[in-house]
Amino acid sequence: MDYQQELLVGKVLEIFQKISKLDKLNPSKHVNVLFTQLVTTCTSPCPIDVTRLSIEDRETISKLIRLCGKAEGLLESHYSTLIGSNENPLNHINLFPYYTNYLKLSRLEFTMLSTNCTKVPTQVAFVGSGPLPLTSIILATCYMRHACFHNYDIDPSANSKAFRLISSDPDLSNRMFFHTTDIANVSSGLEDYDVVFLAALVGMDDKEKTQIINHLGKHMAPGAILLLRSAHGARAFLYPVVDPSGLKGFEVLSVFHPTDEVINSVIIARKHAVNQEHCSPMIPSKCYEVEGFNPLNHGNVIEELTIDDKQT
Repeated sequence: MDYQQELLVGKVLEIFQKISKLDKLNPSKHVNVLFTQLVTTCTSPCPIDVTRLSIEDRETISKLIRLCGKAEGLLESHYSTLIGSNENPLNHINLFPYYTNYLKLSRLEFTMLSTNCTKVPTQVAFVGSGPLPLTSIILATCYMRHACFHNYDIDPSANSKAFRLISSDPDLSNRMFFHTTDIANVSSGLEDYDVVFLAALVGMDDKEKTQIINHLGKHMAPGAILLLRSAHGARAFLYPVVDPSGLKGFEVLSVFHPTDEVINSVIIARKHAVNQEHCSPMIPSKCYEVEGFNPLNHGNVIEELTIDDKQT
């Protein structure tokens, strides 16, 4: 590990110590400052492979990811309640401080889906949608206006808050559904979906993530698309990493690692046909980063839209 990487790891561990001493992770000025410092540090261009760190450091990273996940859930819950208190919640959805990031990530994911889907998706599942299902809302409103979105979360209060956001919209309330259940308990229903999104924080370690992916691989329809959010480089201090080579039963179609303010990497994979179930995953020859093609930097790929710009 070179000097720059040592500085990065030291800074992250220093911030972790401060975060771990907090009594609460609910949104506040102090909490927001610490997590902003952490995100800024982890989006630095310093190349690093967290799997090469010491066991002790990796255990600390695992604890940090869980703290980040808890804080993210509390932040989304806070803003979902705030936005949902308005008469027309969708008109106020940009109150969420990372709304622009979700616009960019959703545009990226739709671009990748458009490139790799053989048919227009009509049934979409989002696993781990949470109290503020921005991706589902943005995709359903701006890009996939005829698709139904089934949002899965194990937390009934999260689904209740999420439903409040779209219940007054005559279009989305007919196309967006919320299921309070562990995705591990869903089997035959997974065959209905053309695309399944797996949120970054569903499965907080390798074992949990692998079990969930294997379950999806067993029950999704042959040819269906799995879109996974992962992390790369220093961003792996914030979110769990999904290794594309471990996606048994899937053909990996595309991998994208952002280098701007968008945090999550995106992996697109297709469920093997029945006679390919035991094949190893096929990894694309090129992973897209800023040095290659970056949809986020090419305005002519897909025009960026906001909820207010939706067409009727």
